[in-house]
Amino acid sequence: MELETYFQEELEDHAEILAKSRATLQTPFMEMLAAWEKSILNGGKILFFGNGGSAADAQHLSAELVIRFISDRAPIAAIALNTDTSALTAGANDLGYDAVFARQVEALGKAGDVAVGLSTSGTSPNVVAALEMARQKGLVTCAMTGRDGGVMPKLADHTLIIPAHSTRRIQEMHITFGHMLCGALEKRLKLA
Repeated sequence: MELETYFQEELEDHAEILAKSRATLQTPFMEMLAAWEKSILNGGKILFFGNGGSAADAQHLSAELVIRFISDRAPIAAIALNTDTSALTAGANDLGYDAVFARQVEALGKAGDVAVGLSTSGTSPNVVAALEMARQKGLVTCAMTGRDGGVMPKLADHTLIIPAHSTRRIQEMHITFGHMLCGALEKRLKLA
């Protein structure tokens, strides 16, 4: 395949997934935004978690809320559970990798907080276990996934299912919608 063809096909595929996402995700986006806003206004926080590229997205979105996104403003309480290497490695060693996020949700989450699990397949065992723990503790559960959603929609109060099968396209939309949620949250909280 010529690189010029690859260049064009990748952007066309991205544009197609963007168009499908735009057509189907406005209502779930607004519902997730409202849940985030309610939690923050009531003194809650947002816990993000995921693996691989989804871990990077979790960390990225948490930083956008804690530091700033659109403009300088007061911090918004958020944390990415996949950034604490000591908790991750101790949890994986002592409890098994499937429990690393659930244990942190159990320790750090409280009723009214928001747990946001990111998984392109919707079946990552440690993300699923963390959403189950979040439900048990009374957190609002949110899922950002793709494909057919996997099992995560059954565990989430609010779900964004990217209408794609390609991991890279799903991750591209996760960070796009994640950025939109951060920006909209700043606006709703009148911080931007």
